[in-house]
Amino acid sequence: MAETQTTIQDENKKHPFFVISIISLMTFMGVLTETSMNVTFPTLMKQFHVSLTTVQWVTTGYLLTVALLMLASAFLKRRFTNKQLFVCAALLFMTGDILGGIATSYWVLLLGRLIQAGCVGLTGPLMVNIIMDTVPATKFGTYMGMANLIILIAPALGPTFGGTVAYFASWRMIFWITLPITALLLILGVFKIKQYSPTRKYEFDWLRFALLSVALTSLIMGLNIMGDPHGLINCLWYFAVTIITFGLFGWRSKYSHKALFKLSVFKHPSFIYSFLPYILLQASNIGINFLLPNYVQVVDGASAFIGGLVLLPGSILNGLGQPIYGWMLDRYGGKLPLYLGNALFFITALGFTVLGRHLTIIAIILLYLVFAMGRSMAFGNSMTYGLKILSADVRNDANAVYSTGQQVAGSIGTTVMAVLMSSITVPHLTNAQNVAVGSQIAFGLILLVGTVNFWFFTKLFKLKA
Repeated sequence: MAETQTTIQDENKKHPFFVISIISLMTFMGVLTETSMNVTFPTLMKQFHVSLTTVQWVTTGYLLTVALLMLASAFLKRRFTNKQLFVCAALLFMTGDILGGIATSYWVLLLGRLIQAGCVGLTGPLMVNIIMDTVPATKFGTYMGMANLIILIAPALGPTFGGTVAYFASWRMIFWITLPITALLLILGVFKIKQYSPTRKYEFDWLRFALLSVALTSLIMGLNIMGDPHGLINCLWYFAVTIITFGLFGWRSKYSHKALFKLSVFKHPSFIYSFLPYILLQASNIGINFLLPNYVQVVDGASAFIGGLVLLPGSILNGLGQPIYGWMLDRYGGKLPLYLGNALFFITALGFTVLGRHLTIIAIILLYLVFAMGRSMAFGNSMTYGLKILSADVRNDANAVYSTGQQVAGSIGTTVMAVLMSSITVPHLTNAQNVAVGSQIAFGLILLVGTVNFWFFTKLFKLKA
């Protein structure tokens, strides 16, 4: 019996891409709704009578919830089957779709988005874990590239999809359109997803999970009000809570033997020097994806439809290039895709910064085209390269930290961009001009990220050598 089961698992491992595709498409649905909602912010602000810093929690809260779930991904992978995790993810997404579709207030919409975040929180790490279970390390780059091709088309379609739906129908249709597609993926997953490694029951460390949840939430809350001069005291309180709870988490981790993830992964310099640029690139990407559609609407006076279209060419190139970027890593090693990708990222960030107050729609489209290609080339390969050179016994835990860091960074990126866009109030300037000045400062921050990442990559390759 055991021999038969091993034979079936070996046969499944020969053809993992269809299963990976199903899980990637489910993750795609989550990313699609996330990026679709960014374009609807001006509409939601008018309909629900909320500010930009409040409405951006539709994205920030979503990303934060995803991050908190990803904290537990190493435990979930060892405790539950792949099929159980996938079914749960699909049901959470469909529940969020229904709540978002019928929302009569901003808070019901936000609740639906927080529930829906469970989908990406479960399927994102699940996809990478299945690749690590079924694909040899020499092909990590290629398979990760093919999986990311499916996921990263979502940012290409998301703003355009959201802007088109909001312009010609209603933002609520974003949820109703994705509902039947998710139901179909659920059916396919139930029949096709297999188990490639054994599971076992063991106790989850709820205390450490709670401490990290409080720390991350208070960090985002503090950043969210940082631009408000009247909220300085509250901002400092939030940051104090963040420092204290992170300290308690570190102290508790020395004595706890319950499951969450292994902190020992942070003792590997190869992980540190790939993880830090990975999260910085993600913060920059999610932040600029939030900034540009709102910039063209507020500063250039464009419609939500046009706001969604400005990211389309760059995002399509971003998605279609994934298999090539992964192949580059497998064929030529890490230096070519990481240095070249970060160079393109840096050059376009410089262009955004110089033109920050006077960006036309055409300039945004062209600059973002190159920005998306460079960022994508460096971003995905940062994690893949890190996983390739880490030992197999810490890869699941490293994946949990990469995934969590990615979502936290995205949440921070959105928050920082929203704060910078809305906190500049020069008296003699119009609202559009103030937003342009704030955006220029935000672009300068992204330029700094590109500079710092060159140093991280240099340290990473010296370490490997």
